[in-house]
Amino acid sequence: MTTMTNLVDSDRGVLPRFLAGLRLQNGIPLRLTLWNGLHHDLGQEPQVTVRLNGPGALRYFLPPSLDNLAEGYVNGHFDVQGSAKDIVEVASRLAHTGVPMRGRFGRMFNAGRHDRAKDAQAIKHHYDVSNDFYRLWLDPDLVYSCAYFPSATETLEQAQVAKLDHILTKLMLQPGERLLDIGCGWGALAIRAAQKFGAHVVGVTLSNNQCELARERIAQAGLCAQVEIRLQDYRDIDVSDGLFDKITSIGMFEHVGLNHLPAYFAKINALLKPSGLVLNHGITSTDPDSGGSPLGAASFIEKYVFPNGELPHISLALKSMQTAGLEALDVECLRRHYARTLLHWSENYEDQGREIRNLVDDTTYRVWRIYLAGCAHAFNQNWVSLHQVLACKAGADEQLNPTPWSRAYMYA
Repeated sequence: MTTMTNLVDSDRGVLPRFLAGLRLQNGIPLRLTLWNGLHHDLGQEPQVTVRLNGPGALRYFLPPSLDNLAEGYVNGHFDVQGSAKDIVEVASRLAHTGVPMRGRFGRMFNAGRHDRAKDAQAIKHHYDVSNDFYRLWLDPDLVYSCAYFPSATETLEQAQVAKLDHILTKLMLQPGERLLDIGCGWGALAIRAAQKFGAHVVGVTLSNNQCELARERIAQAGLCAQVEIRLQDYRDIDVSDGLFDKITSIGMFEHVGLNHLPAYFAKINALLKPSGLVLNHGITSTDPDSGGSPLGAASFIEKYVFPNGELPHISLALKSMQTAGLEALDVECLRRHYARTLLHWSENYEDQGREIRNLVDDTTYRVWRIYLAGCAHAFNQNWVSLHQVLACKAGADEQLNPTPWSRAYMYA
């Protein structure tokens, strides 16, 4: 029986032919170092070195899709040297060589697996790593969503504050108004809405860690009379508790599921006052047909990072809004802003690598390292995008739309 070692050592084996094919790809700056000490440079001046820990590691390069490469790395079948940014760029170029062996797109992500218990478990998997973990690479306010860089020169901290203000200004939030924040995270938007805009806020999350810390931060800020944080599914908010003047959902609808988007927006509509406004801020697919993730990245993200997540194309999001009785008033693409945000997060993660390794196991460290850098690359390449959609209740009654006739107010 032919062994993997025979395949490596034989001139007619898989690896020599695979390497020969790679060298035709205009020179990838990668060095493959085998377990026997031999190495193969795929291009001049390699920026990334992959050290295979045994013959079994080869299967993650045949074909070299992004999910295969990420799977091999996070499970320790090979080690990688180089910056996270260079590693992802090299992996992307390497994955392109495997496109003929595997379809370019994979489904992003698995459909039809959403209920309250499964959604709560998915949130716990992603957000309850530990608050200290997120503190090491997010901004001081722990804003875990796309920042806003009005002049492209802001620091991450400045851009996150600018994002919160951009959202609340679009909503025309006024003192005394009641705001619902669906997926409130660690409470940054709720605190900003209360402190700067004078609103009364209800924030809901399914993450125990986020809920506890958000409540602590609100108490420290002296805002308990204005802000309430609930450990609650948005579907369980009862209209008998009162309607809301404004509703925000920031980085949450990716967890809803494509088939559940009409019901999600219908629930928002039911909780919104007749003259209210809602702003939905979320990641969208750039493939209107498959909702795909290029070069085979989907299965890795589904397994290790975002269980049961699904990315709608902006056209599906808008259609679902309209079906639910909401009229889209303004749509803003922030893809470039998220690419820059993720680059900041990835660089922070690299800088805090030693502290992160002391806090989490090696698999978790590797998963998030490659995930953050990989997402920065994905947004930069327009594989995925992000849109803010401002909406009101649909209808012919002019009173349903409280916004001015010009967008100028958003930038005042």
